This record gives sequence, structure tokens and C-alpha cells, in this order.
Amino acid sequence: MTEINSLGAQSALNAQAIKANLTGELLRLTQAQPGLLAPGETAQAKVLSLRQVGQDFQLVLRLMLANGTQTQLQASASQPLPQGSQVTVSQTESNRLAIMLQQSSASQIATLTRLDTSKVPVGTLLQGKVLTNQPLPLAPGQPAVYRALVSLLNSAQAGATLSVDSPRPLAVGSLLSALVQGDQSLRFVPLSGRQDQLSIAQQLLTQQNRQASLPGLLDALQRVAGDPGADGQLRTSAERLLAGLPEARQLGDAKAVAQALNNSGAFLEAKLLGGFPASVASDLKAHLLRLLAQGPPLASGAVNLAPASLAVTMPMLARSALGMLERVSPKPQSGAFPLPSRLLKAMEDEGDLQQLLRLAAAAVSRLQSHAMSSLQQTGMLENGNLQTTWQTEVPIRHGQEFIPLQVKLQREETPQQQADRQHQTQDPLQALWRIELAFDLSPLGPVQVQAQLSQGRLSGQLWAEREQTARLIDTELGALRERLLARGLDVGELHCNPGTPPQGPRTRVEQRWVDENA
Repeated sequence: MTEINSLGAQSALNAQAIKANLTGELLRLTQAQPGLLAPGETAQAKVLSLRQVGQDFQLVLRLMLANGTQTQLQASASQPLPQGSQVTVSQTESNRLAIMLQQSSASQIATLTRLDTSKVPVGTLLQGKVLTNQPLPLAPGQPAVYRALVSLLNSAQAGATLSVDSPRPLAVGSLLSALVQGDQSLRFVPLSGRQDQLSIAQQLLTQQNRQASLPGLLDALQRVAGDPGADGQLRTSAERLLAGLPEARQLGDAKAVAQALNNSGAFLEAKLLGGFPASVASDLKAHLLRLLAQGPPLASGAVNLAPASLAVTMPMLARSALGMLERVSPKPQSGAFPLPSRLLKAMEDEGDLQQLLRLAAAAVSRLQSHAMSSLQQTGMLENGNLQTTWQTEVPIRHGQEFIPLQVKLQREETPQQQADRQHQTQDPLQALWRIELAFDLSPLGPVQVQAQLSQGRLSGQLWAEREQTARLIDTELGALRERLLARGLDVGELHCNPGTPPQGPRTRVEQRWVDENA
């Protein structure tokens, strides 16, 4: 949710509406107080605090009796009374108070439905606390809307209660920050999320300085697997890892593609949390961590690498090897896709095993860089849509070579589509999908693909760094279109361009987190 729209004047809580809704409404006292008010006696009360508990609202009232004494009462009601409201009450029973609103006091209960931009100019960062949150009745065919009362904590209107509508429920008691867009429009600023994103960006830069491309490790493992004199346990680990890699010819099948993505290491943590030991056994990152466990720094530790313990041992396994990998190098742009190729040079004082462990640790760090990039590009967009990103790298066997295929999938959903997905009523093709691929296949050279799928319609662009490759791909686009049509897709524009895709200074999602006015 990025937009919070305050109610229009025609739907405001005006005095007549409040009088009609609350006249005769009973407040239930938390503790019965017989004889608090004499029969027929009335008293003025002020709402000191308001808190929503489930469907009820807990109030603290300050009651001013006729003899001049004051007392505080705790009560509950089915309708919210904003903090600071002045009401007239009378006692009907020992544990109930009846609200008696008159025109003069009803006007004091109305909440703000507009902002005075002379007091809070456009661009002001408002902070508030959510007091209540209730769903509004659904109109046929319309998305869900939630109405909340928010107590303003800063600015010239601090202490006022603002009535807002939102496409998402606001957590009662949570603190909000929003930029003033107009007298009836606010833009939500997720400050805590921005801090998380900044932390991810900093970690990503450090992680990318440690990572290295996968082919260097895979070539080394291939040599170990073919060396009869290599350590038996190390050779077995190398053979198992290489055997789990998909071959290029297998990726023409959708199930094989899904399995390759599932085993790429991007979902290892989710598998561990979900308790799926069978799927962990074939996971690339799990194989790398088992390989790291065979290093000398951990030889005396007798580390248990059963799937149930991987989540605990994983940081320890990687830390010892990653500590050797810090190098002074140009910092790549965070969140960039694809990750640039990076090789580690062999060090003179290292043996073959130490170099292999360095390569394995660098491969783990590269997979972690993809995972952090996914987090960095996941979140709410300015239009209120939710964008989810999955970025990973799948090493593919092509003859005697290993080709790393970098993949980024993005799903963008409207609030209504998110609600439909939660109720399992949404068609997955209703969401907007973006697919990016990057690979370097001899003799074609580096190629990148960007495609978009929405409502069953696919369009895309390809980039080849070599002009000869770009011309070759361009001549094959007609055949690609026919194959896509045969799959039942509605195909839009397809183009191939020489060079690389343009890279802006910020990604679409990063712009959401950086706001100079905040």
C-alpha cells in the first residue's frame, strides 16, 4: 500500500451522522459503578484514549461530575469515539452509560477528513498512530477498503484524529509515516522498510566483493571427480554435485526447468524452514556447504550436515572460508542484473584444497548475492501493487563446459489480485510477470532476454553483445513466434538489439525507497 486517501467531504463523519449512529449507544463499563450518576443526571466526559480490541473499542473517559469532582472510567463500545471527543452521558444501569449527543457536542466528535495545507504544506512528513481499523461494506465488483482512525503525532495538527481509507488493513497500534500530497491525499512512507532496504544494499555490496562466478569452481570439481588420487570423500562430493546439474537439452521440458530452479540454491532456507529434507539433498547450495565442511578449519569440529542441522551450521561453514575472500575491487551497482563475471586468482601459498574451498565459498556468496538482490527488489510499488522478485543462477552442463544461466522472475499484483491469491481464486496469469535471462553461450557470446507476460500476452526484447549474433537471432524470431503461438500464447512484439539493455541509475523499486523529502 502506497496511497492513503482521506475520506471525501460527502462521506465525512458529520454531526448528524454521528448523532444518528451514536445517540442511545451504550458504553459498557469495565467495572460496574452503581450510583455514579443519579437518575436523570447527566455529566460531561472526555475521551482520553481509544484502543481497538477485535471488533470492540476500549475507551478511557474522564468524567466531570456536577459537584466538580473528576473520575476516570474504563469502558468499551462497538463504535469508536476519537481521542479528545467531548460527550454527554447518563447512567442507565450500574455497568452502562448512555451517550446523549447534542448538536453542540456532536461537532466536537467529528474527525479530520481534510488536511489544512496552510498548517501542513504539501511535502510534509506526517507521523501518526493507528487507533482503529474496520473493513467497509464491499460494493459488487469493487476492491476491499478499510477505514481507520489515525492520531497525528507531529506537525501543527498534532493531537487531531484523521479518518483515512486504505486498500489494505492498517495494524492497530502501529506507527505510520506519510507524505502530504494534497488536502485529501497522503502517500505512505514505509520508513522501517527503507531501513531494511538500506541494510540489504550495504550487505549486498560486501557480499558481491566476496563472490565469484560458478564455472571456475565447477571446472575444478570436474578435475577432482576425474582424479583417482583425490581424497575419496571429496571426490564423492564433487561427483554428486556435478551429477545434479541439468544438461542444456533437458531444459526444453517445463518440469525440468522447474526442477532446475528449485535446486539452484535460491530456496534452500525455505526448504529448511519448511522441513523438506528430501529436496535439500539435491540443492546446489547444500552441496556447496557440504563441500566446505571438508576443509581443514572444520576438520576437528565433526560438523553434522544432516538436513535438520544445516540451518544452524550454515553460517559457521561459510564464515571461515569467506573470511579469506575480502578483496579491494570496484563496487558493482547494487541490484544490478545480471551479476558480472568474476574470477578468483590462485594464491601462491595455497594448496589445491584451499583453492577449491575458496572457490566453493565464493560460489555460496554469489548465490547469496542473488538472494539479497531478490529481497532488494521485492516490496510495494508506488501504485500500490506488490512486486515479488526471485533471482538465481542455474549452472547448465553444455558438453564439457558449464554455462551459468542467470534468471530473474518478477510478479506484480494489484491489491485485489493479492486478495484473490490468498483465497486461491486467482488465475496466476492474471498477474503481470517479467522474466529476465542472461547467459554466455559459445559461439553466440553474451545474450540477455527481457520478456513480459500479462493476461496471456507475451512480448519481449533480446540483446546480443555481438552484432553477428543479434542479426542471427533476429532472423529466428519468426520461428520463435510460431512456437510460442503453438503453446497457446498471444505474442506481441519481439525484437533483438545489438549491445546490452540500458541500465538506469536506479531500479524501479529502489526509487520507492529513496525520498529526499523524507
